[in-house]
Amino acid sequence: MDVPTAPPPSRATKTLQKRRLEALGALHYVLAFWLLAPFSIVLFIYMLFTRLWFLTVLYLLWIYLDRDTPSQGGRRNDSTRRWEIWKHQRDYFPIKLVKTAELPPNQNYVLGAHPHGIMTTAPFCNILTECNNFSRRFPGLQPWIATLAGIFYIPVFRDYIMLIGLRPASRHSLDFVLSQPQVGKAVVITIGGVREALYTAPGRHCLKLLNRKGFIRLALRHGASLVPMYSFGENDIFKCKAFPRGSWQYMWQVTYKKITGLPLCICWGRSIFSRNSWGLLPFSKPMTTVVGAPIPVPQLSVPTEKQVDHYHRLYMEALERLFEEHKESCGVPASTHLTFR
Repeated sequence: MDVPTAPPPSRATKTLQKRRLEALGALHYVLAFWLLAPFSIVLFIYMLFTRLWFLTVLYLLWIYLDRDTPSQGGRRNDSTRRWEIWKHQRDYFPIKLVKTAELPPNQNYVLGAHPHGIMTTAPFCNILTECNNFSRRFPGLQPWIATLAGIFYIPVFRDYIMLIGLRPASRHSLDFVLSQPQVGKAVVITIGGVREALYTAPGRHCLKLLNRKGFIRLALRHGASLVPMYSFGENDIFKCKAFPRGSWQYMWQVTYKKITGLPLCICWGRSIFSRNSWGLLPFSKPMTTVVGAPIPVPQLSVPTEKQVDHYHRLYMEALERLFEEHKESCGVPASTHLTFR
């Protein structure tokens, strides 16, 4: 007697399953950075008032003893770059990587990531994961993304972000990686920082860059070539409430950022159940990260202000050219231009 077999899943079923996995990939990134950190803090504080209080004390002691590890390479596991969930995240939006020039691994690089957006999603996906074959397109490079130094003191969360290749955006941390004898290091810095996150809005291309020159000094100290990088669509995946400059709401956002180092953005995406209701899931808008050509710089242990201003101007000009050359192919109207603040 023949045993009846279940019919193979239809194309529609496969498509639905794929969309769910893609949404899960995008949601994982949001939850990891928005909820894991506060959850870890609340959990460890709660444990202090239970019979497990000693676990919190032991972990805090471990953080103190391990405090230099994030700045000295962390504990990155390259297998995390190939997790399948990153490919689902890539396909959800989708996210693309465009290479415009070679970055030979016989030198180091300082890449400027623009814009910051809410979560710097496209640079993370393109640089720290292999979902778009970064290591094949830029062979020999070891990439790092620099982020807020304070978050490397958050229990559990610090270990997760070290695992995937984030490092503190401090002078000690960046000097350490670029001063190693082995070259081919590529340090990615979101130049505008969390202040630029306040400028996030769909269709807006405003960068906090005019007075941001620390990355230029970093590149000059180590003779690392500067590389502009722009992620089109980064500002489109969340809707944000923008307040006029000078308003009390805007000043409160700026003050909160100064005190905590974190942005206070009122933003939202869509629900995981419905496209027509708000939630934490980002909108599925295409994003394209365009990596520009390197700008060679000399190695100057103590660069002058004139030298810093010169290479800062060269960098801004190169970034603006990169934006103008690729904006239309990435869905940005020809009449749109970068705004620098």
